[in-house]
Amino acid sequence: MNSYPGLCASVGLECKACTEGTARNLHNICKGLKGKMIGQMFVQIHPDPACAKMHAHFTESYLAAAAEKPLVLSAVA
Repeated sequence: MNSYPGLCASVGLECKACTEGTARNLHNICKGLKGKMIGQMFVQIHPDPACAKMHAHFTESYLAAAAEKPLVLSAVA
C-alpha cells in the first residue's frame, strides 16, 4: 500500500513544490479556470487524501501563474 507523502519524499518530492509545479503545468495547458474548477482539477491530479492539505496552495499557485505576465521576446536586427 502506498503511503503519501512518505512515498513522495522517498523519491525527492516535497508537497509544496509538487503542487506548485502541477498547478503551473495545469495553467500552461488549461488557462482561465476559475474557483471550483481549479479545485476539481486538484482532486483529479492529487486523489490521495494525504494530498488534500495542499488544496489551497495548489489554487494559489494556479492563480499566481495566471497573474504572471508572459515574457515577450522581440527580434533584433
